[in-house]
Amino acid sequence: MAIRWKPYLRDESHPIDADRLQPVEQAWGVRLPDAYKQLVCCYQGMAPEPCVFDVDGAEDVFNDLLTITPIEGRESYSVMRVHEVLAPHLPPGIFPFGRTPGGEYLCFDFRDAPDSPRVVLVTSDLSIYPVANSFQEFLEGLHDG
Repeated sequence: MAIRWKPYLRDESHPIDADRLQPVEQAWGVRLPDAYKQLVCCYQGMAPEPCVFDVDGAEDVFNDLLTITPIEGRESYSVMRVHEVLAPHLPPGIFPFGRTPGGEYLCFDFRDAPDSPRVVLVTSDLSIYPVANSFQEFLEGLHDG
């Protein structure tokens, strides 16, 4: 099923150049998945449709793609800001890319596969649940509720 991206943080898309991702990769010491880089450059701050994903025998919702370039007054949606808040409480190698409506975070987990991170859900109590073996698998698994 094709994913459509709809406005969430802004009224329209706010594309960025791929070189805006280099400072994020350098700060985190990782190479982000190409599929993610292509999406976030076009759809940062937007919401996917379909948006439901399976996790731990239940369903949750991918609410929005965090931003690479912070939006004034909405810095809490920035990947760098979210990482700054989460990092002291999580094992090294986990980096956020999306949010759920309940304030949980979809993250890349580079701990076991530095070249091909898994996708995990970090809950509000900082538990970590596996979601998909890759970003591409995660996207392919999105469905209607």
